[in-house]
Amino acid sequence: MPPKQTIEAQNAAPASGPYSQAIKVPPLIFTSGQLPADESGNIDLSLSVALQTERCIRNIAAILEAGGSSLDIAIKTTVFLTDMSNFAEVNNVYEKYFTSLPARSCVAVKELPKRVPVEIECIAMVS
Repeated sequence: MPPKQTIEAQNAAPASGPYSQAIKVPPLIFTSGQLPADESGNIDLSLSVALQTERCIRNIAAILEAGGSSLDIAIKTTVFLTDMSNFAEVNNVYEKYFTSLPARSCVAVKELPKRVPVEIECIAMVS
């Protein structure tokens, strides 16, 4: 069995708790849920849901790249929203980045960490 490897991307938001940005167990990499934080971990709740979604996805892209993967070979994502009325706005950004159309779940939740409106996690293949 291949050993698991912790992935930490310098150009993505750092983990804000006792967890890793991602774990790689070839041939897969599993990201933790990514919040709309910048590389320093700062979150600007005044940004539109679209821009916050883009930040989540850019974090995922950076983490996957650090682990030898990419959005193009993502196989499953889960999107968490605090308000399903944001679904269309999130989806418009999502489809620009996940062009390979991985399997996806999207669920409404009561609340997310740091009061953000969106969080996204991803499972991808390792190239």
